[in-house]
Amino acid sequence: MAIATVNPATGETLRTYEAHGPDEVERRIAAAHEAFRHWRTTSFAERARLLRAAAGLLDEDTEDIARTMTLEMGKPLTAARAEAGKCAKAMRWYAKHAEELLADEHPAESDVRDSGADRARVHYRPLGPVLAVMPWNFPLWQVIRFAAPALMAGNTGLLKHASNVPRTALYLGDLFRRAGYPDGCFQTLLIGSAEVEAVLRDPRVAAATLTGSEPAGRAVASVAGDVVKKTVLELGGSDPYIVMPSADVVRAVKTAVTARVQNNGQSCIAAKRFIVHEDVYEDFTERFTAAMNALTVGDPLDESTDVGPLATEKGRADLEELVDDAVRKGAHVLCGGARPDGPALAGGWYYRPTVLTGITPAMRIHREEAFGPVATVYPVRDAEEAVAVANDSPFGLSSNVWTRRDEDVDLFVRDLQAGGVFVNGMTASHPALPFGGVKRSGYGRELSGHGIKEFCNATTVWQRA
Repeated sequence: MAIATVNPATGETLRTYEAHGPDEVERRIAAAHEAFRHWRTTSFAERARLLRAAAGLLDEDTEDIARTMTLEMGKPLTAARAEAGKCAKAMRWYAKHAEELLADEHPAESDVRDSGADRARVHYRPLGPVLAVMPWNFPLWQVIRFAAPALMAGNTGLLKHASNVPRTALYLGDLFRRAGYPDGCFQTLLIGSAEVEAVLRDPRVAAATLTGSEPAGRAVASVAGDVVKKTVLELGGSDPYIVMPSADVVRAVKTAVTARVQNNGQSCIAAKRFIVHEDVYEDFTERFTAAMNALTVGDPLDESTDVGPLATEKGRADLEELVDDAVRKGAHVLCGGARPDGPALAGGWYYRPTVLTGITPAMRIHREEAFGPVATVYPVRDAEEAVAVANDSPFGLSSNVWTRRDEDVDLFVRDLQAGGVFVNGMTASHPALPFGGVKRSGYGRELSGHGIKEFCNATTVWQRA
């Protein structure tokens, strides 16, 4: 089976790679298993030294790996550079904080005595080789935010990356090798989705993490459940962006545009449903539509481009179907709603930034994730209706709220069904803050102390003299 890099800006196949066959996959699983036996006993200082070395190499490689990401999946080059920088920052953060995050926990002395022990503690131990099934939309960041904490905890990693970003996948495996990690600590598997089950069922693989589509998450969770292995899933999102009357509408609009079209609109945590109080609905919608319509769609290697192509031809077709379904059922297109004109963009998988109103529950886009630069805008009468519209979704990844009233903040934090509530700003991930969702957006957490402990065995140590 061949795995190809296809430039979404032109549709041109840039390079093909032969997938790893069964013998090579077996060799890499065995290497991960063997490496774990020794890696798990290394000191935090040694793990941190190697992770900092990898971060330094990434700094040096930023321009090359940014260009690779842009050519493979179409994100604007400026965004690709920022992604590389964010990864290096996260690596250094975990190198600095992992030891304290995984320090032994000591219960109160009275509880220790009550348990019948003289001493007791909770000790965190690594699980073993962890399979990471990762997506193409943030091809570097999604992997590093798993790999940095997993490696610092003493686990080893096996990466099955999305098949349209093989160059980035191979780069990641090579990055850790160049940094000096022992053979087998982190490896890329060039395999298709059909081969994931066999890897996950292998008894040497201890756990799995997946970021991706809901069907992919269900498939991995089903297999992992059958063999009783720990999983962390970060799946789709259709995040609400709520704007109340007290909000700074100008700031809210500016941030809304970035929140919707970041990564060409292909982000699980992108704001997708804009829920606006009727008192400011007309003002917000006019400004938002004008700003979306003014964005430059073009070659992602051009520094002036705001929105590049969608990563795959099927992704664009899926987005077009959602928009067409909504329009047939009465939605209003305020801007966009079609492929851009011009011969320069004809060969790529571009779609114009789009704003839709008049959305009803009968439309697919009301319930399904729009993975591209398409925004839906809903008017609401009050905060309670805003919550009702926001929660009327199968997803619950994150949320955004714009208000100057503390009463509003308290209500939204209490009632929104989401893994995060970002007030007067857009959803973003940071190494110090847990990241993940509820409902069909998945379970478990990445980043922070919560993330590093996901693939650890919390071991109770009870001792008498």
